[in-house]
Amino acid sequence: MRKLLEGSQAVAEAVRLCRPQVVAAYPITPQTHIIERLAQHVADGELEAEFINAESEFGAASIVQGAVAAGVRAFTATASQGLLLMTEVLHNIAGMRLPVVMVCANRAVSAPINIFNDHQDSMALRDSGWIQLYAESNQEAADSVIQAYRIAEACELPVMVCMDGFYLTHSFEPVELPTQGAVDEFLPPFHFARTLNPATPMTLGGGSEPDNYQEYRVLQHEAMENSRAVIEAFDADFGTQFGRSWGGLLDGYRLEGAQTVVLGTGSLMGAVRDVVDRLCDQGRAVGALRLRCLRPFPARELVGRLGSAQRIIVLEKALSVGAGGIIAAELRAALQQAGITTPVESVIGGLGGRDLTPDVIEAVVRNAGPDEAGVSCRFAPQVAVHHEAHEEHEE
Repeated sequence: MRKLLEGSQAVAEAVRLCRPQVVAAYPITPQTHIIERLAQHVADGELEAEFINAESEFGAASIVQGAVAAGVRAFTATASQGLLLMTEVLHNIAGMRLPVVMVCANRAVSAPINIFNDHQDSMALRDSGWIQLYAESNQEAADSVIQAYRIAEACELPVMVCMDGFYLTHSFEPVELPTQGAVDEFLPPFHFARTLNPATPMTLGGGSEPDNYQEYRVLQHEAMENSRAVIEAFDADFGTQFGRSWGGLLDGYRLEGAQTVVLGTGSLMGAVRDVVDRLCDQGRAVGALRLRCLRPFPARELVGRLGSAQRIIVLEKALSVGAGGIIAAELRAALQQAGITTPVESVIGGLGGRDLTPDVIEAVVRNAGPDEAGVSCRFAPQVAVHHEAHEEHEE
């Protein structure tokens, strides 16, 4: 059924269709509408779940951790400072290999206080042990939630579905919602093999000595590496059943013959594709590649898709202060390991909700050049210069 829904509403509908038995959260802009919608579903009897208003994001994460350990499907959502407040518990959830699903409504972090979108919150948690999927549209965000439960439960790893605050959470789009029967067919009933049960006592997340702690991390890392194939397979299964798939780990656009490729993630990629079309119409060999999955980082897959490019521009909405672009640094390492010397140009933009319009993106593509020694990244202009200036620059 197709409905005109706000992004937050679409995600809440997808969560409802996955039948979580515990929903716990603390409100924070721009996540709030997701939780409000789920609370209404519970109040109306449309979702049989325990809805818990937590006293903080730390509490919300702790509640869903306990719920999944006790053997029920659970959900939470947060953003920005709330995600950072969860940090300790998110590492616990991942370390205990609990298949929790969370939506991060991406928002800038303080200070200064800013409620608008960038990716600095979720990127700060990239090493916490959570699979991270980044949605471009409201439809993809809703579909990714359904996929996330199946991925999490198959891999016994938590999954964070990241959607851009306001650009997606508060925008309305036509969204195709599957039937409950179709979701039940795609997503098996929840079963957690290590469910805590008083009849068979055991401990999750107990103490570990130096002689075995590393082995836990090795197993966690191997599970994350193995999840690549699971993410690809379940996205393909979703496409077969529902007629929509999202590229698995990566989603390419006009890559065949492209000499310049723009790599990015999230909702900005719609504007990037517009720029690619504009430049291709002018005879330029330009393509785009969307990074849908940040963790596990699809190094081999990126090398396979970018190996023939002569120029790679990474446009990202997060900054590792003192180091530069996060995705660009990981891509450079992957290419270097594969023996590929294509220069990677790191461009940071859209911080704190600043618009990355097609004109700004085109200016980035036209004017960016090889990084100078010691320059880790460049910053997108606030507004694009005129096209005449572009042509003059090129001459």
